[in-house]
Amino acid sequence: MNKLCYLGLPALLWAASVAALPPEFKDPRAEQRYLALIEEIRCLVCQNQSLADSNAGLARDLRNEIQRMIEAGHNNAQIVEFLVARYGDFVLYRPPLKGNTWLLWFGPFLLLPGALAVAFVLIRKQARGGAADQPLNAAQQARLNALLGSEHAGPED
Repeated sequence: MNKLCYLGLPALLWAASVAALPPEFKDPRAEQRYLALIEEIRCLVCQNQSLADSNAGLARDLRNEIQRMIEAGHNNAQIVEFLVARYGDFVLYRPPLKGNTWLLWFGPFLLLPGALAVAFVLIRKQARGGAADQPLNAAQQARLNALLGSEHAGPED
């Protein structure tokens, strides 16, 4: 049984490495187009990886579809249009500026003034000395003394 495992593991590793190889194209320009496209298309499963980087089954299927479309003579715009029609603008790492993507493009710039204002208020509050720097009133001091006990009495008035 152990010998079978030792023989089977290299075979599995070899099969995985062969499956990870990019397809072969007869035209080097078609291969360059393929490589550029799979870098620009987002894996819908992983979401933070391109099709080139992803090992997900859907990514493999999309790479095969892109290869098939290139070999069928489709241009890059047609391939991207097909993918966007099927999966939406999210499939693109650089979605076009449209009505439903303007927040994606300009959202960070809209949030920046608010974040700066909050930071400014917090820094000013800390510079002026927050509530922790204010002395206790008589009621607060009496409650503190009661909680701590009489041996920890506060400052003498």
